[in-house]
Amino acid sequence: MPDVQDQAGNEIPLSQPDADARRAASRRPSPRLIALLVAVAASGYAADQGTKAWAKSALEPDRSREFIGTLLQLRLTDNPGAAFSIATNATWLLTVIAIAVIAVTIYFARRLRSKPWACALGLLIGGALGNLTDRFFRPPGGGRGHVVDFLELPHWPIFNVADICVVTAACLIALLAFLGIGIDGKRADDTKTSAAEDAS
Repeated sequence: MPDVQDQAGNEIPLSQPDADARRAASRRPSPRLIALLVAVAASGYAADQGTKAWAKSALEPDRSREFIGTLLQLRLTDNPGAAFSIATNATWLLTVIAIAVIAVTIYFARRLRSKPWACALGLLIGGALGNLTDRFFRPPGGGRGHVVDFLELPHWPIFNVADICVVTAACLIALLAFLGIGIDGKRADDTKTSAAEDAS
């Protein structure tokens, strides 16, 4: 059973209700981390929608303009598919997947106790919501709208800021999983040790 210490440093066993209360408190997300998640999501979403609005007003469709030499060019296209023009004939399915991703991410955010995870989930929500907005509010609309893409690398499909957010989130999540860091901020070894202590 978990212990606390008195002023003299002596360990005092916690009663079961106190121990349960501490475990419940540890499972609640930190308000600061939720605020960080929301800030990252809002920033990613605003950057995506802002750059798309600029691209629609400043660029001519399917005409390339150098931005960083030939390394990064600007080329406005309307993409009915997913990130990097994948699955162009499955627009409705992509809309449903995006909604599901946002819903699942919000659900798991209840266990959020890690800054890197807050950033990763915020980027994922912001990116998914950015492209989802295009699905509903750009022609032909109704969940079948075309996503605005305008960033082009050599030998790479055209993409947008929302795609960057989603891919960055995926890479960060993969890194955290590789390092064994859970959404609650604990490493896998720490979780096993805590479970063993609770069982003793």
